[in-house]
Amino acid sequence: MEITNVTEYEAIAKEKLPKMVYDYYASGAEDQWTLKENRNAFARILFRPRILIDVSKIDMSTTVLGFKISMPIMVAPTAMQKMAHPEGEYATARAASAAGTIMTLSSWATSSVEEVASTGPGIRFFQLYVYKNRKVVEQLVRRAEKAGFKAIALTVDTPRLGRRESDIKNRFTLPSNLTLKNFEGLDLGKMDEANDSGLASYVAGQIDRTLSWKDVQWLQTITSMPILVKGVLTGEDARIAIQAGAAGIIVSNHGARQLDYVPATISALEEVVKATQGRVPVFLDGGVRRGTDVFKALALGASGIFIGRPVVFSLAAEGEAGVRKVLQMLRDEFELTMALSGCRSLSEITRNHIITEWETPRHLPRL
Repeated sequence: MEITNVTEYEAIAKEKLPKMVYDYYASGAEDQWTLKENRNAFARILFRPRILIDVSKIDMSTTVLGFKISMPIMVAPTAMQKMAHPEGEYATARAASAAGTIMTLSSWATSSVEEVASTGPGIRFFQLYVYKNRKVVEQLVRRAEKAGFKAIALTVDTPRLGRRESDIKNRFTLPSNLTLKNFEGLDLGKMDEANDSGLASYVAGQIDRTLSWKDVQWLQTITSMPILVKGVLTGEDARIAIQAGAAGIIVSNHGARQLDYVPATISALEEVVKATQGRVPVFLDGGVRRGTDVFKALALGASGIFIGRPVVFSLAAEGEAGVRKVLQMLRDEFELTMALSGCRSLSEITRNHIITEWETPRHLPRL
């Protein structure tokens, strides 16, 4: 059966993958309310398309932190990709590079920063978890910088791991043939079996719960790479992030895997955008499955979006070719949405191109 949209890869991945692995990728925290809401909230935003505009030429290109990319659709950091496919992060890196976009490598990748860099050219960011041992963090950041990574995406919503009940039921642990490659030489690359989630135990042992805004400033003293703060959901924190020297903000609820009953990222986006007052770019991840979703995020002020689960599911289904296809499908859908909305470039996508269900007609612009 021909695959015609991004969502169809999930069922194929579910069939192919061991239950423990599929559940790890697919699940959210606790009741999984936010997991569903990340998708549902997009469906509550409708279009106000403009007609009779010459859309024969459409330009989707943009720049992120000064790097030119082909479209505002980028690859989010997802951990342990070799559980999905033997080529793991190598395949994802090549697919992102071929699509002319940015890949973010997870700290908990099953391929190292050096290995991913060896796949060839490409703009890559590095997602960072801050370990209790700051020497480990320093070493890792320096390695990423040396390997040509261009920015740090600092995850700030994980002082402790969210309660993911399927991981507890499955006693999730990293398969014995794999390691967290970035930590292999530091005796932090393996995950012990635990009587709940092996990952939760690993996080409790290694990740620093004291992490605070002063560490965002500390990070700037050890690297010249710009820092994106990933996991912001409020205007208050957006303002503090800018004061702390963040180069950008990623509105994220960690794929609904941390605190359940936080809003969908698309619902939190506008508050964060307004708080930044255009001082730094704001990005979004969580729930993007269609080109229409990308357009909605940009209309609400995002500079770009990141996709996570669609990457691991397509990787599981078809390896590098699957990830390429996901990026191409989203690109094609986004281009079509732009054309049908009357937008020829990203700068033409405005708040007036959408209506959210909480608006009544009197909020709409007077013509």
